Amino acid sequence: MNISSRLHRSIYQCLVVCERNKGSYPRFIVKPKNSRWFDKAPKPFFDVHDPKNRVVNSLIPPNFRHVYPEFLPDPNIEYRNTLMEKLQRTDMLKRRRQIDIPEFYVGSVMAVTSSDPHAAGKTSRFVGICIDRYFTGIRSAFILRNVIDHQGIEVDFQMYDPTIQKIEVLRLEKRLDDKLLYLRDCLPEFSTFDMDMEPELLPDGAEVPVNPLKAILKPRPWLERWERQELKGIANIMEYLNPKRIRKWHARLEPWEKYDLMKQYRKTIPEEEQNAVYSEVYTELHQLELMRKKMKRKKVFHRPKKA
Repeated sequence: MNISSRLHRSIYQCLVVCERNKGSYPRFIVKPKNSRWFDKAPKPFFDVHDPKNRVVNSLIPPNFRHVYPEFLPDPNIEYRNTLMEKLQRTDMLKRRRQIDIPEFYVGSVMAVTSSDPHAAGKTSRFVGICIDRYFTGIRSAFILRNVIDHQGIEVDFQMYDPTIQKIEVLRLEKRLDDKLLYLRDCLPEFSTFDMDMEPELLPDGAEVPVNPLKAILKPRPWLERWERQELKGIANIMEYLNPKRIRKWHARLEPWEKYDLMKQYRKTIPEEEQNAVYSEVYTELHQLELMRKKMKRKKVFHRPKKA
């Protein structure tokens, strides 16, 4: 008996059973052999409410979402995949065991050493200020900017790129804005840093300082309309705006956006989900932090020499 005849026979048997159930015959209820897959809803990949999978919330520092923002998933629901996020977090932890990725923010001065087959020593080191930090997961990246020989240079680094050999934070600080892309249109001295800059170490337990420095813009044209972005780190933005541009600026203002709770919800991750993610990686990250502090104390301590 070939496959087509078997298929027709099974369809005929199903039709006969359906015809019987319509009449006065007793209806037969076919139960699966293992009914638990039908009676219970499938469990999520990582159950937030399971106490075995959660660390007490008091153990997770509140600044984890600022120090390690790349571990949080993308807020856009179209790019969410629970299994992919789990695998990416595992790869990120494995990568952090191989290379020390310190705490940094937009506005911190950093130095990144990466492999370069065209360089003399097969490595290149770039020093600059972090002007942007974007994306999440394994594809998280940041941009460093510096002015070398009166030419603005920006390098886009993938944080978990295997070609990166060393990441150093020369000056740990924050700025008044979340993005410093306007430094492209500012005077060069606000983006100029010495390539041989020495690291400035903060004492243990000290808060990350906020630099209140305000940059000075060059005359127009600009790369973007910075006046429409409500930036706090620009000092002279009103000097280059005529009445017509000011009217257009005020006409496009949307002051009601700060009251749009749904828009804010779509751009963030719920607190329960944040706790679930960080409880999964807290132990590993805490061990890496202790190792980093130990290495930092070794750099600060200088053994006295015999006279």
